Amino acid sequence: MWAFWLWRFTSLHMVQRLMERSRLSWDSIGRLEVGTETIIDKSKAVKTVIMQLFQDSGNTDIEGIDTTNACYGGTASLFNSADWVESSSWDGRYAMVVCGDIAVYATGNARPTGGAGAVAMLVGPNAPLALERGIRGTHMEHVYDFYKPDLASEYPMVDGKLSIQCYFRALDQCYSVYRKKIQSQWQKVGVDKPFTLEDFQFMIFHTPFCKLVQKSVGRMMLNDFLAAPNPDTQSGIYKGLQAFRGVKLEDTYSDKDVEKAFQKASLEMFSQKTKPSLLLSSRNGNMYTPSVYGCLASLLAQYSAQQLAGCRIGAFSYGSGLAASLFSMRVSQCAAPGSPLDKLVSSLSDLQMRLDSRKCVSPEEFAEIMKQREKSHHLVNHNPQGSKDDLFPGTWYLERVDDKHRRQYARKPL
Repeated sequence: MWAFWLWRFTSLHMVQRLMERSRLSWDSIGRLEVGTETIIDKSKAVKTVIMQLFQDSGNTDIEGIDTTNACYGGTASLFNSADWVESSSWDGRYAMVVCGDIAVYATGNARPTGGAGAVAMLVGPNAPLALERGIRGTHMEHVYDFYKPDLASEYPMVDGKLSIQCYFRALDQCYSVYRKKIQSQWQKVGVDKPFTLEDFQFMIFHTPFCKLVQKSVGRMMLNDFLAAPNPDTQSGIYKGLQAFRGVKLEDTYSDKDVEKAFQKASLEMFSQKTKPSLLLSSRNGNMYTPSVYGCLASLLAQYSAQQLAGCRIGAFSYGSGLAASLFSMRVSQCAAPGSPLDKLVSSLSDLQMRLDSRKCVSPEEFAEIMKQREKSHHLVNHNPQGSKDDLFPGTWYLERVDDKHRRQYARKPL
């Protein structure tokens, strides 16, 4: 199962929804940054389109712009916004991060992995989730695993085998840097022990497809196993893995024996730490920039504030080309009724219901809709075809593209 839409504009919708549900004034936002790879204009930023929501408030003093690198743009926007709040440039207002994309593929094996979605996040003081400082691990390199060189087409060029290898290599590198940094912090306060996957209460991932995430948990266990000076292979989580003690990480990307062994050994960890985060991904497909944050929303929607309080949540964000980071968040210790954490968890309580309320269509109907999209996505003097009855109340949608490619949006009444 996956999600799609033909002519909605979900970034507008998510910003409007977040502002209405949080009951914030429009002038309380001082920065807005958009992470997206769904480019509809080579010059005009999506952020400037969202600014129409602020028009009536008169608030035009809002920093930030679009950030683009495949699925990583949302994470870069989050880091930029957090840095702004911590900097001398901060004026006391909230930053907002918007991640939104439509993941579509040409007919073939990749098409079922597509999806669509958007996430909007507020960044500010006294937050229920706090980024842990000084310990994130980042890896960047030049590679053509997934890219979109044809500006007349929405479809990417994809080397699937290479992309999976790049994902695992980036995970290895990011996790290695993260471990070194957090262990250095621990040593400064007298804690001398290795950091392992067990030190994350939860671990979420950018999710092109769910099986890749399960393999990634095994991959992190492999990293821990090879880094351990004397792992116990007679009992515990590493039982029976002695045969893999001498392998090198760079030689294991295509090694099915290693993959299967560590996927099996890490199954319980996957079930406890990661599987709950795959609710949206399993039913919505790959959302590109919002993917890892959809996993965060899925996780928060399935636990109470009391269960989440004080937890460390690890997150791996990957964007082809490539850019990747592994970072972590600490959940607030305060889970009292009415606390920021309680409000955040409560705001996601209807996630399952929203998923269940979507309209299902057959694969044949979807294929026909994609043909329509291929023919119309670049047209001018065009009014998109489709029934507004299928849209949720309050949804923003594309109403018209005029003869100068200017796009006009409207909102379905609540």
